Amino acid sequence: MGVYVIDSNFLIQAHRVSYPLDIAVSFWNKVKLLAAAGKIISIDKVKREIFGKNDALEAWCIENLPNDFFKDTTSVMQSYNTVVTWALDTPRYSQAALNEFLSADEADAFIVAFALDNLGNRVVVTQEKSRPEMKRKVKIPEACDAVGIRYVDTIEMLRELGETF
Repeated sequence: MGVYVIDSNFLIQAHRVSYPLDIAVSFWNKVKLLAAAGKIISIDKVKREIFGKNDALEAWCIENLPNDFFKDTTSVMQSYNTVVTWALDTPRYSQAALNEFLSADEADAFIVAFALDNLGNRVVVTQEKSRPEMKRKVKIPEACDAVGIRYVDTIEMLRELGETF
């Protein structure tokens, strides 16, 4: 089945909207178990998007996720180049959308590249929905579709893993 590579919105939206840390304890226990088992991972760019805010989500991540949960992306630059080439060759996106998507500080293009670097063994988990007509933002689903990466949302991932809580 492979490993699920989670986008920052997996954690952020769960914390802020769907599964608050103080209410949905069983969800967060499940995330901790899946991370410990290596079924879900993320990347260094996602860590940068979550850390530095000194909030409850950052504290939870520090206390509950394995030290190697956030994987280094420096080794995926060839795959990143494939994602960059696709984005730049897609005329519908505004320059601002491309600048954001391809920023070294943004996780989205790197998540796709990280999954592409081990094609067939990594599935991207994002709450983003496909919006191929959108010009002002490059969405993860469009990038995944373009380079042949499978993506799911949180609930689909949990169903595929056979998890309940």
